[in-house]
Amino acid sequence: MTGRDDLISSDRAAALRTNQQCYDALVAREVALCRPASDQELADPLGTLDPIGWLGGSVKGKRLLCLAAGGGRQSAIYATAGAEVTVVDISPAMLELDRQVARRRGLNIRLIQASMDRLDMLPDRSFEIVVHPVSTCYLPNVAPVFREVARVLCPGGIYISQHKSPTSLQTSHRCNAEGRYAIEHAYYRDAAIPPVAQPSSASGRLRERGAVEYLHRLEQLIGGICRAGMVIEDFIEPFHPEADAPVEAFAHRAQFVAPYLRIKARRAAPASTSLATTAAPPAPSQIILPQ
Repeated sequence: MTGRDDLISSDRAAALRTNQQCYDALVAREVALCRPASDQELADPLGTLDPIGWLGGSVKGKRLLCLAAGGGRQSAIYATAGAEVTVVDISPAMLELDRQVARRRGLNIRLIQASMDRLDMLPDRSFEIVVHPVSTCYLPNVAPVFREVARVLCPGGIYISQHKSPTSLQTSHRCNAEGRYAIEHAYYRDAAIPPVAQPSSASGRLRERGAVEYLHRLEQLIGGICRAGMVIEDFIEPFHPEADAPVEAFAHRAQFVAPYLRIKARRAAPASTSLATTAAPPAPSQIILPQ
């Protein structure tokens, strides 16, 4: 290992500890981010999570991995839509919400406590779909995450991920004297983004209090997905601005800086490869089955 590799490894271990504790605390505080799926969301599962149709209108019978997606929302929605769902998350408290929802709703959801960049317990080509909500910001190096996603995806499988925009992570939460949001942090950086110096009403949605977060450049996100063996098919910046939003509110800041990036990619497939030949993942010992 080089000195930089050692530093990244040390930063990773510290970030995992801190961010696990952060999300366990968010669950205890019952913040909106940790609310399980509602009846309304479950009534129209794909309309809730896939309104633009990236999943082709159906996930029924598909082996689907919810990566870094504990909390009882995504897992329940996709399972209700008919997918065979596995959830991986670093936070036991978030996974407990999934377990509770699965038991209450009568859903079969497999749960694994692990980091998104180390999925050793899952065999190659285990899933036809990987869905990955905002979370890559919690690790200093995003490349291993994308390599693991590509490994566990079937050839031709779909990877849908959402990320905090690097520009958003650079930008202040409050306006300056001129009424503008300002770039506060360097774009080319290895160190974590500092805590918010001047929080606003938007801060609770833009940053998780107590979490360690890293800025990943567009070349690391988009290029990293491509270099891992996937092909990008679509890319959007989810629309959050509101023209009449109060100054410094989340929707006001979103008029100037897109908070998120959403990417659809597909695992490159050799012409002779068939999805039907892939094996379903075995039940590893880390799985917690709903009771």
